[in-house]
Amino acid sequence: MRKSILFFIILLTILNSCKKSEIKDNLNSCYANTSAQSIVHEGISREYVLFIPDSYDGKSTVPLMLNFHGFGDYASNYLNTADMRSVAETDTFILVYPQGSCSGGSSHWNPCPKGEDNKSTADDLGFIEALISDISSKYEVDRTRIYAAGYSNGAMMAYGLANFKSNLIAAVASVSGAMLDCTGSTSHPMPIVHLHGTSDKVLPYQGSSDYDSSQSTLDYWIDFNNTSTSPTVTTDNNGAIPIEHYVYGGGDNSVSVEHYKYIGGDHVWFNATFQGQNTAELVWNFVSRYDINGLR
Repeated sequence: MRKSILFFIILLTILNSCKKSEIKDNLNSCYANTSAQSIVHEGISREYVLFIPDSYDGKSTVPLMLNFHGFGDYASNYLNTADMRSVAETDTFILVYPQGSCSGGSSHWNPCPKGEDNKSTADDLGFIEALISDISSKYEVDRTRIYAAGYSNGAMMAYGLANFKSNLIAAVASVSGAMLDCTGSTSHPMPIVHLHGTSDKVLPYQGSSDYDSSQSTLDYWIDFNNTSTSPTVTTDNNGAIPIEHYVYGGGDNSVSVEHYKYIGGDHVWFNATFQGQNTAELVWNFVSRYDINGLR
């Protein structure tokens, strides 16, 4: 009898190990990161690409910037598309590009705790919380200045953190993204900057049957933060395409909601500049004005 029980336990262990191996193989089947690091979350190895600037000396705390790739992409490739390394070097902050998990052969992010809006059962919110904790244990991170940015599905993930992990996140930037319907748990005024092109055919500027419009997302945060509903507007017509900058200021804790409207812009991490600032600079110059208590 004891031998039978022991055999059964060993068999379950082998099957469980095989299942985890299959999951890991599936996770790795849709991306091929270079120079990636990893942590184990829920028994699964999750990757990320980390950039520590030469200007970091470990003597004082520095901000942490998370930047999330879009659907089907991988972290080391996205780093080259949405490259914030020169900004991190100049302003001394730690930069991390997390890797989404795979489902159906495509990498993705799950911005909601669970439900129909997610693409799989992967616990991405928990993964990012664990990742922040792990990086903070190895480097001098200012826990009041952790920021989230993302492109497309990665922007959805940044909004997911604003909604469900706001105790960790000081400000959020969305590039060609949308916010899903799972909202309502944000614990403090949340500075938001939303960059979007009017000719985006993947996540349309005016919204679709599946995704809210850019203005609807802005209105949600304008209302949540109690900002002005009448923006100040600045236009730059000197670049490749006209860009309009909307600022909804005067919110709780002096936060603002801002929007860069790229007239004719596609579904991209934008190359066009606004008043000489590229997308990486626009994102950083916005979020870095805030810590988790509001305007610094």
